[in-house]
Parts: sequence; C-alpha cells; structure tokens
Amino acid sequence: MTTAADHLSRSALLFLSRQSNLKDVATRLKPFRELASRFIAGETLEEAVDAVRALTAKGLLASFDHLNEAVRSPQETRDEVRHYQRLLARIDQVGVKANVSLKLTQCGLLFDRNLALLNARAVVADAAARDSFVRVDMEESAVTQVTLDIVRDLHSEFGETHVGAVLQSYLRRTEEDAKALCAERVRIRLCKGAYLEGPDVAFPDKKDVDANFVRCMRILLDSGVYHGIATHDERMIDATLEYAARQHLPKGAFEFQMLYGIRRDLQERLVKEGHPVRVYVPYGKHWYPYFMRRLAERPANLWFVMRNLMKG
Repeated sequence: MTTAADHLSRSALLFLSRQSNLKDVATRLKPFRELASRFIAGETLEEAVDAVRALTAKGLLASFDHLNEAVRSPQETRDEVRHYQRLLARIDQVGVKANVSLKLTQCGLLFDRNLALLNARAVVADAAARDSFVRVDMEESAVTQVTLDIVRDLHSEFGETHVGAVLQSYLRRTEEDAKALCAERVRIRLCKGAYLEGPDVAFPDKKDVDANFVRCMRILLDSGVYHGIATHDERMIDATLEYAARQHLPKGAFEFQMLYGIRRDLQERLVKEGHPVRVYVPYGKHWYPYFMRRLAERPANLWFVMRNLMKG
C-alpha cells in the first residue's frame, strides 16, 4: 500500500528530478554515484555495450538509451543523431540482441517540432537500413500528443518492424491511445509512467494506474502486434501471463521489458520460463533526471543514500 509519506517522497523526488542545477551537487556525493551505478550502465557507449554483452550472455534482450535531456540547440540535436548512428553501427559490430530507445526532446522537440521529426527520421532510417528498431520514448504529458503524431509519421514511412511508441498507464488518455495505435499496428511499450503529473491528466491513485495497465495490456495482447509489457510488478506480470494463457498466445507473441538493475532475479526467471525479456539500458553523462525518477519509484532507496551519507 502506498502511504501518504511515500506519495510525498515521490512528489519531492520528481520535483528534484527537474532541478538540473542540483546534478553537480549529487555527483560529488559518493553514495549517490554508487546507487546511480545500479540503474545506469556507465557514462560511455562502450560501458553500455559491455553491460549489454553481459545481459546477452544471460539470454536477455536489450534496448540502449543514451541519456541527454539537456539538448538545447540544433547543433546538439545533430550530435545526438550522430551518437545514435554510431550506436546502431556498434550494435551491428558487436552482434548483441539489442535495439535503441530515443527521446524526441533529444531531437529538438522542445524548440522545433519539424527539426525533431527530421532528426528522429534520420535515426529510424539508419535503424531500418540495418533491419533494427527504434522505440520512441514517451516523456511528460505536455508532449504526449506531438510525440504520438511524430511516431505515426515515422510509422507510415518505415512500418511496425522499425519504429514504435510508449504509452503510460497513469495517463487518463492511454486506453484510447492504445486502441487507436493498435488499430494502426504500431508497436507499443506499455509502462506505468514516471513523471510528475496533475490529477486532471493522470490517475493519482496506484490502484487506478494498475487497473488501467491491465485494461491496456489486454488491448495490446488482443491486437496481434508484437508489443512490450514493461513492469517489475509481479501482480501485473501474473495478470499478463494469465490473460495470455486464456487467449492461447504463444510465449513469443510479446515480450516483457524491465529496467537495468531492477529485479534481475525476475528478469532471469522469466527468461528461464521461455519468455522474451528486454532490458532498458540507460547510459550517458546526463544521468541525473533519470536517476531521480528511479528513486521516486522506490523512495526507500533514498534511505540507502542517507545512511551512507551519515557514515561519512
């Protein structure tokens, strides 16, 4: 059960995730760096590649995510595109079972929608040429519609095997989005959501978020499209497996997706049971906002940091 204290802690941590000026303070604190290393596969591409090699050895799939929410100029967006093109080439060279995740804010969405589309298109075109796949990540609700519009533009050109979307079950609109996107055969990653949103656009109670997750999961599994069910919640996993069995779906009809460093035991158990599992592998120098959102999902992790700070 989520307590009022947990809710307050989560809200505070999500607020802090937006305070990029605090990153320099956080990075000087060894306990923060140590805890961050659990959720982040390093700051360089090669560190992330090494992490994915280890996952591949355990039978896990992966999706690389270069963390950079600080893009503010057209030149920086072009740098991001080149980084992703190097990443796609490196995936081919290494031969790991992985694709990539891309945020449209990295492509310039906050200041030029057309530039964001052109940059995202360049990444997807490179992935398509390599027979790979780009998951366009979902961000705050203020950009939900434009993100889905851009995914639809890319999907109409490159198809379901090369580009897909993310939907968040804490948003009230998501059930209708799931129905519409499935009808268009867009591949979806369904997760719960990790941004600070108001009750007018998002369900404030966990039980409602969970109920919406199950409703949307069933829409996805009924669609005949290969989707990702992204959760570490065993109740959501059990609900997914039960519904898949009821609908007589084979184990390869969808995949589970989880975050790097979270519930490794569950990841490996599902793989041993024959289910595809993809691990979302974030890396990069701009890790602070992502790290704070992970803390917000489990505020108890904050006490780990505080205990170690007190030890000096």
